[in-house]
Amino acid sequence: MARKQKTNGSSRIERMLRIHSHEISPWRIFKIMAEFVSGFEFLRQYEGRKAVTFFGSSRYSFEHKVYKEATKLAHKLSRAGFTIITGGGTGIMEAANRGAYEVGGKSVGLNIKLPTEQQLNHYVKESESFHYFFTRKVMLAFASEVYVFFPGGFGTLDELFEIITLVQTKKIGSVPVILVNREFWVPLLRWIREEVYEKSKAIDKKDMEVYHLVNNADEAFMLIKKLAVKNKTTHTEG
Repeated sequence: MARKQKTNGSSRIERMLRIHSHEISPWRIFKIMAEFVSGFEFLRQYEGRKAVTFFGSSRYSFEHKVYKEATKLAHKLSRAGFTIITGGGTGIMEAANRGAYEVGGKSVGLNIKLPTEQQLNHYVKESESFHYFFTRKVMLAFASEVYVFFPGGFGTLDELFEIITLVQTKKIGSVPVILVNREFWVPLLRWIREEVYEKSKAIDKKDMEVYHLVNNADEAFMLIKKLAVKNKTTHTEG
């Protein structure tokens, strides 16, 4: 019986490999490796410098209060010597790059190549583009010593849980994770506390100390000044 199950399992794997053979070609593997190499080489120029990565919805326009708060925070951080890093797109990414650009700070975008090409926002001064979402995501996760999350959709939430999982499991250093806008984040944090921690016991109490909640750019800036280390955190995958 065990041998039959093993045989069936092997045959399923073989079928899947045949179906997806075009996706696992040596060329694709080398392309992925090349993206990692070029991405880390690009980020190398920011080693030893203070940097903050901004995350948030791509849908906010410049009239929205959340967009304005992101620009304001980037203003303040740039003046304090921080490099501003984003995904290079619209919405919160544009707002943060704009804040850095307007005060003469370092404004960086890590862009994704899409079939309908995502355009870099006009406020990015230095950029690197990626074909694969996962390589870009790694670069965003290893780029900075502070991570700031404004309201956003599934992509923003995915990036948030990626970062706090890496911190929780000690795959990266204990970097500050700042959530801006209480109205947006409180329901999620309440669910984590009541359902994930208290009811399900799926995390430890200390895991909820990985992130910090603030309401606006002023509060975020004060907290970042308090929490950010002088030397850039070393992000080393174990």
